[in-house]
Amino acid sequence: MIYLDNSATTIPDRAVADEIYNMLTVNFGNPSSFHKAGLDANAKLREARASVAKLLGCESEEVYFTSGGTEANNLAIMGAAQALKRRGKRIVTTAIEHESVLQTVDELEKQGFEVVRLMPDREGNITKAQIAEAVTADTILVSMMYVNNEVGSVLPVEFIRKAVQRAGANALVHIDCVQAFGKIPVRPSKLGADLVSVTAHKIHGAKGVGALYVKKGVRILPQQFGGEQEKKLRPGTEAIPLIAGFGKACELASDLDKTAANMAQINAYARENLLAIDGVAINSPDNASDYIINFYVPVFMTSQTVVQHLSSKYGICISNGSACAKGKKSHVLTAMKLPDNTIERSVRVSFSRNTTKDDVDALVTAIKETVEDYKQ
Repeated sequence: MIYLDNSATTIPDRAVADEIYNMLTVNFGNPSSFHKAGLDANAKLREARASVAKLLGCESEEVYFTSGGTEANNLAIMGAAQALKRRGKRIVTTAIEHESVLQTVDELEKQGFEVVRLMPDREGNITKAQIAEAVTADTILVSMMYVNNEVGSVLPVEFIRKAVQRAGANALVHIDCVQAFGKIPVRPSKLGADLVSVTAHKIHGAKGVGALYVKKGVRILPQQFGGEQEKKLRPGTEAIPLIAGFGKACELASDLDKTAANMAQINAYARENLLAIDGVAINSPDNASDYIINFYVPVFMTSQTVVQHLSSKYGICISNGSACAKGKKSHVLTAMKLPDNTIERSVRVSFSRNTTKDDVDALVTAIKETVEDYKQ
């Protein structure tokens, strides 16, 4: 199998799996217990929290573990909106966010909040000017992703704090860094972020665990109740095996410069060879993340059928959009105002630090043969 759907999930590293297995079978205590087994588990919990914090460049006490990026986004947005609703009800986001952000602000809109959704250009970009115009004095929350999960566009999130200050708004800044964390430097202090969402399974950790960075001194309201864990912001017995694996994944992702150089080469190589196929067009902008390429395949088949065809005939795994959308028409490509024919026949390949040029060669060969078979 050639796996090129890493924006959906990555293959867990063996060291991560070993760490999880050890926590399930040896160091299995409840980290809230006061006997030796509990204290040993709690020590591993603190160690993992420190590893996540180190990769984020923040303090350990600012990291709160969740069940993943979706819960982190929900907690950040709902918690911030409910904490700040007496100051105002204006929330600024974009039309190309992950569903966990889009559906959360939809729910807040039903509750009476005003939601401003910025529209991208035809390459999936959002401009600083759009942000500056949208953020007003009564804005209480700005929530945007760092890297788009479908086309890889990199949003100017570092400008949000400036826009908030210029508008004189008393607003919190939330950045969904799920597709950026462990791939490019993510430093909440440099980004001007109050809240940052990350997850483990995009960086060769396990599914089912993520984290929310909450800047020291920032107050958001919990969304569930019933325990003292995570300082009562996210109560419930911690999934310590998954958390320990998350910590190990963060340790393994520490050499970002080396990985970035390799990914730039892989991306450039893939773009050049895909564009050499007659009719293929790339939807991702030139300045997109090196980990993601979204492109149009000139065949009669829909993108979902192309995905199934490549999997069954060539053993190549790619996607036709966000895995969380489960085959629905891409809201990102729709917001970019691409033609329906393009949207229906576009697919996404996404790389990891394990991707090789041989993997790209196999993909290009499969796409080329699929296009030639269609023409015949």
